[in-house]
Amino acid sequence: MQTVLYARVSTADQTSAHQRKQAEGAGFKVDDVVVDEGVSGVSTTLMERPEGRRLFDKLRAGDVLVVRWVDRLGRNYADVTETIREFMRRGVVVKTVINGMVFDGATTDPVQMAVRDALIGFLAATAQAQAEATKEAQKAGIAHAKAQDGDSYRGRKPSFTRAQLETVRDLLVQGSGISAIAKETGLSRQAIYRIRDNRAEAEAALARWAA
Repeated sequence: MQTVLYARVSTADQTSAHQRKQAEGAGFKVDDVVVDEGVSGVSTTLMERPEGRRLFDKLRAGDVLVVRWVDRLGRNYADVTETIREFMRRGVVVKTVINGMVFDGATTDPVQMAVRDALIGFLAATAQAQAEATKEAQKAGIAHAKAQDGDSYRGRKPSFTRAQLETVRDLLVQGSGISAIAKETGLSRQAIYRIRDNRAEAEAALARWAA
């Protein structure tokens, strides 16, 4: 049996090393890391990613697949739900770093199965909704950038990278306090409060300065 971390990095300032550090910090003993780079979006399925496709050949019954969160598997509701269920049918246990979710096919109780499947569906739907909201915020920021001239319209340059933004989002979901997040990311408390209170504007600010 092996524990495999699947990491997806879709921007230049994300790293698989950071995702492995998070997993090991949560107590996972990672035997191997499979990484897909530069792939994102709701329309891209796990099987369409070079290394994501390899997971289906690599993993065997009794293996553990670790992901930071279900959105690492994908941002498409139908694809993510079917992917997790397919791994469970094969006897693979899927675990998340954030919130320590565990999905396996061990239970045969219909009520527990219904609860498990409902949770999978909810998390997959949340991943897609978040991806679509992020895309809209980015589009709005880029459109604003194209409609203006010069640098003054952009407002204050973000003090955080996309990788830091995603880490803050993950840690907030996990229930971490502001001070703990500041220590983990190196960001100021004020920056974290701004991200927490207006995620859409944080996304738009990154988009405006990237345009």
